[in-house]
Amino acid sequence: MFRILKPSIRTLPFVSKSTIRNVYTKTNTFPKFPTSHRAIFGISIGALASITVYHQHIDNDVHALDTSVHTLTPSKTSETFEMGLYESSQKEEYNQYYGYRETKKKHPSWIIRTFYYLRFAIEDYLVDPMFTFVRFIELSCIFVPVLLISPICWFGRRHRSESGNLVRTGATLWYRYLRWSAEVAGASFIKLGQWAASRTDIFPEEMCNELGSLHSNAKAHSLELTKKIISKSFGNLPFDEIFDEFKEKPLGVGAIAQVYLGKLSPKVLERAKKDEDKLVKQLKLQAEDKQEQFFENIVVTEHLDSNEFVAIKVLHPNVELKINRDLKIMKFFANVINIIPTMEWLSLPDEVEQFSILMRLQLDLRIEALNLAKFRENFKSRLDIHFPKPYLNFTTRDVLVEEYIHAIPLSKLLSLSENYGKNLSKEVSDKGLDAFLKMLILDNFVHADLHPGNMMVRFYKNELYRHKKEYKIVKTSNETETNKITNELLKLGDNTNAWCDKLSELYEQGYHAEICFLDVGLVTELNKEDRINFIDLFRALSEFDGYRAGELMAERSRTPETVLNKEIFALKVEKLVDRMKQRTFTLGNISIGDLLDQVLGMVRNHHVRMEGDFVTVVVAILLLEGIGRQLDPNLDLFARFVYALLFGFPTEEMELFGLFLVQ
Repeated sequence: MFRILKPSIRTLPFVSKSTIRNVYTKTNTFPKFPTSHRAIFGISIGALASITVYHQHIDNDVHALDTSVHTLTPSKTSETFEMGLYESSQKEEYNQYYGYRETKKKHPSWIIRTFYYLRFAIEDYLVDPMFTFVRFIELSCIFVPVLLISPICWFGRRHRSESGNLVRTGATLWYRYLRWSAEVAGASFIKLGQWAASRTDIFPEEMCNELGSLHSNAKAHSLELTKKIISKSFGNLPFDEIFDEFKEKPLGVGAIAQVYLGKLSPKVLERAKKDEDKLVKQLKLQAEDKQEQFFENIVVTEHLDSNEFVAIKVLHPNVELKINRDLKIMKFFANVINIIPTMEWLSLPDEVEQFSILMRLQLDLRIEALNLAKFRENFKSRLDIHFPKPYLNFTTRDVLVEEYIHAIPLSKLLSLSENYGKNLSKEVSDKGLDAFLKMLILDNFVHADLHPGNMMVRFYKNELYRHKKEYKIVKTSNETETNKITNELLKLGDNTNAWCDKLSELYEQGYHAEICFLDVGLVTELNKEDRINFIDLFRALSEFDGYRAGELMAERSRTPETVLNKEIFALKVEKLVDRMKQRTFTLGNISIGDLLDQVLGMVRNHHVRMEGDFVTVVVAILLLEGIGRQLDPNLDLFARFVYALLFGFPTEEMELFGLFLVQ
């Protein structure tokens, strides 16, 4: 580019400042240069503009060039299913990216080889650093004011927060400003804030609560871009041939993707049937030995016809590029902060690396589809726990096609003030918690983003158990009837009394709750070592051996050398557990959530660095117990937890075990 500009500048006629001033004064126009010079100058400006426009497609990080691949199987060297999928996805990106570059660099023509060498050098050392720097300036304008006003946290009156802790008014305002700044900064920082909200072992509880309310204010990308992405995912099939019906307005827009509703065409479904055997064979051949059973049972498209609606999740264009640049900036500042004395206990570079993995797990929608398939396999015997059907034949990196779930958000049921439906509120609580305990204790495959927005409820009839707790799930109503009940409830709007009356009526008619889990892009799996640590810690707590529990947390933390006053920490945990032990041990009096919440406070004060997956599990327990007690004030998660740990999924004998504990 500079070689083009240089000769053009040399050949331009010399024009003095006075000449320009006189000409402009008389004619109100600038002097005109010869046509050839204007052409060269225009080409140069056009080249600069092209690079500016093209920057969204340039990145010196590894990224997939072909996003239409359907198959993905776990790496054989990984300890867990989720990390195996992540490693396979990253390896595929790496091979595509560097394979493309190596092919271009080995072109027979030396002119073309030279062109690509120069192009890749400009991308890696000029263009991408330039736009990364521009992004850095943008983020500085957003977050530098946040840092500058942080001293406000020490001012203002003390008041009691929702969590019951005393916090200053200035701190509350600063937490809100931090949340707003993260929303403005975009997808990476929204997800970072949501991740930070789960790290109550590092950050103050009030800050975590505020960041937990983060939501995306991302604008929906255009319909034209959606059509282009979906068409590529379906083998460049024309968009009009893919769907019989497609709702152009998105159902929802998130920081990373947006979701549509549509009906697939018979042509596409027929094509999927032909490809299904081939895809299943590929998955089984590539599957790791320990995952063989799962892939033997996997169904690529399950039952689907042209009359059924499907949910289509589409990644925002270039979202991976933007996130990669944000991650570079985060890594830089994490390394800088880590140099500061007394800050090394945070292990920020490691935390950013873990966050990077979480982000990239969500950038390959095939991972979410396979997570759904695995959850469905794990819960195939539970007809009252539902995960959407993933349609793997139609799913790629950029597009996820899954069953559309027509149900009631759990948040709506939580807003009802009374114990609705006589027994339905308790049933919703029990089934949700039992599903979580199965994920945690039996399957070691836990939904890592559990909140009321990702949990739905719908109702089915069980004539065998009309007015009592189910111990055998028998559905005597079909999907059509279930959807009808859902529509009748949703039409009630915000009329709380009407909701409670309708739910009571459903209970009398023999209806029961079915829990539906959505958005399983993030899954927690404890590796062998972390799982042993978790069970040992819970065993110590269940035996009320607080000192041993404190020792285990300190010894098996990520950085044992940074723990402050290990002995005092263990004694504090012992004192806390003793206080819990002194309470009357009746159903509902022991809150494992309160216990873990107070332990996390001690963890922060003594710089005990817990593993991220471990903390995620703890936070999930805190959240679900809070939801459960809102639905059922007499909930005893402790008894359910111990029973599940010892005997498996809670059953009819659960109540007898609870009575035994009371005695």
